[in-house]
Amino acid sequence: MERRDFLCIISGVAVAANHAANHKVALPFAPSSLAESLRGARPRVITNELGVSTGRLDVQQHWIGNACRPKITNRGHSSVAVREIVIAEITLRYRPDTALYGESFQMLSQTAGTLAQPADLGYSELKHYRLAQPEGASAMTGLIAFTPQSEPSVIVAFASCHRFLGRFYLKRDSLQIVVDTEGLELAPGETWELEELMVADGDRSRAFATVGERIAAHHPKGLVRPVPTGWCSWYCFGARVTAKQVLDNLDVIAKSIPQLKYIQIDDGYQSAMGDWLETGSAFGGDVRNVLRAIRERGFEPAIWVAPFIAESTSQVFQKHPDWFIQDASGNPLSSDRVTFGGWRHGPWLVLDGTHPEVQQHFEQLFRTMGDEWGCTYFKLDANFWGAMHGGRFHDRKATRIEAYRRGMEAIRRGAGDGFILGCNHPIWPSFGLIDGSRSSGDIKRTWETFSKQARQTLMRNWQNGTLWWNDPDAVLLTGNLSDDEFQFHATAVYASGGMVLSGDDLTTIAPARLKMLRKLLPPAGVAARFKDDSLRIGWMQLPEVRMACAFNWNDQPQTLALQLPGHCSLTDFWSGHDLGMHSGEFLLNDTPAHSARLLKCS
Repeated sequence: MERRDFLCIISGVAVAANHAANHKVALPFAPSSLAESLRGARPRVITNELGVSTGRLDVQQHWIGNACRPKITNRGHSSVAVREIVIAEITLRYRPDTALYGESFQMLSQTAGTLAQPADLGYSELKHYRLAQPEGASAMTGLIAFTPQSEPSVIVAFASCHRFLGRFYLKRDSLQIVVDTEGLELAPGETWELEELMVADGDRSRAFATVGERIAAHHPKGLVRPVPTGWCSWYCFGARVTAKQVLDNLDVIAKSIPQLKYIQIDDGYQSAMGDWLETGSAFGGDVRNVLRAIRERGFEPAIWVAPFIAESTSQVFQKHPDWFIQDASGNPLSSDRVTFGGWRHGPWLVLDGTHPEVQQHFEQLFRTMGDEWGCTYFKLDANFWGAMHGGRFHDRKATRIEAYRRGMEAIRRGAGDGFILGCNHPIWPSFGLIDGSRSSGDIKRTWETFSKQARQTLMRNWQNGTLWWNDPDAVLLTGNLSDDEFQFHATAVYASGGMVLSGDDLTTIAPARLKMLRKLLPPAGVAARFKDDSLRIGWMQLPEVRMACAFNWNDQPQTLALQLPGHCSLTDFWSGHDLGMHSGEFLLNDTPAHSARLLKCS
């Protein structure tokens, strides 16, 4: 293929394009009509103050194939505070019933539905986190995908997130693609390299895979192997967990299911939010005794930490108020003034990742937990607040993305080879900095939550095994749900291809449910690929067998159809029943409501 370089310099008047076809290079992505529309778009700059001339601000777009690396240069004689850069504003020519999917800044937010009716899969970024967006628009962050009926998918995504955040503002028939520059001042002669924008189209799974591979190229990180497995204290004991409860479950794990490697103390050990090395009374004043017992039994100690936040009565805030993100007056900024204030002991104050002493604090905190406490796995929660908007940083030239990433880089230095799980985190800013990523909201023992969280996770299957290991949250196999609903939940966890952590009190689990938990181990490490957003039929290509996942999300029995890849021997994964040899279409007749089937096809 021929290389085509497009250099668009916007200076308020003209657009110049240079086509150089003398050098041959493999284009990273196939041609796309939407990419052509983006090439023809005219960028514009929005400043903090109305009436400020942008005529000397040049936005340049360098296209190679379906990837663009924009940058902006101030060719004037005075600094300009740039709020955002509109890379493109294009008219969409899709039908209203076109399936929509969008990622979000916050892990607990996603967008699905259709072009005519976008729907939140989790929390609303506008209502819950108070992230600004244009009136009448649906906002997405990092990625937006369109899948017209019976047509290929088209995905527009930002393939990097080093300094700036890429956003999408969607209206019924238009799409605005924006780089948020946070009102930073661009000095005369200064150039900002922005984030790469890309387009991928074709088969839905392949298009998402292309996006994941490109992101991984910008933010390389080797995957920790094997996929982590373990037990989590939160969903059976919450913040009041005791040493005895942990050790009693450790006894069961050591005897009955030793494949659960990491024993995760999930909250409840600290004396205050922010004082992570000061342990509370629940563990006899010293959680280290429990961590030591875990290691002595041959398992790996894992611990929950929310490093970026602190409550106002914490020692870290009382001693170092200058370490925290500030308001315009130079006082610590209470998070509830600009966003959700936190779920316990709030409103939270937020540690500033650009502050050198905060970076030293993070590094020492995690080195202590690793070297002295023996922890080899860290679940980081409330990471979103590390990239909180609306405040001032110690480094006045840093974006909130840089503040978060610098803090995370310090945490990584302290944690060494420890596994880092991101939770409640900003997804795009976390690229390259975490080993695992929570892919859904908190699990709960209800059918509504099982189905909702399964949809959230399975829509993010494209990330698993490419960017990190997805964490579909804990497996819950005790409670008052039906056998069909528990099997649906377990099948969704299996189909995620990600981490498996039990969230039950294993001293009370029934033998049949313990058997189901065992069958989830080791994790597949390969996520199911789905043809469309209905998420009814997914396939997983494992080393020696293909797995078919069939989900009935409905409240009534359904017949689900598998298109087999040839002449296959089918076995029911959960029951072990031999279903015989089949080819062509295999029907799962009258699949019960709220149930799923998992079949081996060999």
